[in-house]
Amino acid sequence: MPKGSGKQLAQNKKAYHDFFIEQTFEAGIVLKGTEIKAIRGARVNLKDAFAKIENGEIYLYNMHVSPYEQGNQFNHDPLRTRKLLLHKKEISKLIGETKEAGYTIVPLKMYLKNGFAKVLIGLGKGKKQYDKRDDLKKKEAKRDIERAFRDRQKM
Repeated sequence: MPKGSGKQLAQNKKAYHDFFIEQTFEAGIVLKGTEIKAIRGARVNLKDAFAKIENGEIYLYNMHVSPYEQGNQFNHDPLRTRKLLLHKKEISKLIGETKEAGYTIVPLKMYLKNGFAKVLIGLGKGKKQYDKRDDLKKKEAKRDIERAFRDRQKM
């Protein structure tokens, strides 16, 4: 299966708006107790999440996983820090890239692949305000062209 494929549970659309994504990596995620049941129910939010490298390991911060309803006392903290699982080469590559100014690691989407929860993380460079406006203009122009073409087909 190619990376990024599987049953999609959550997507971070804001990341594509705020960053130029230059490279992507597929990472496993360390979960506790009832978290996987909540994740399989697609009760995940990646909107404010980010990844940080500490002591040669990558951790995911601010990913909200809602508590599992039947979990009772075994439920987890919704915003706890979670460790990502990557190969040593990939981690060292990310360390080298994030040393450069303007680069950050952002989670792009979460999905199930062969029964395991995976996170697609991207190496992103922050966009300036004019880049964001330019992207919106291009998107709107493309939408207008498609609308005009569709209206012309109806006639």
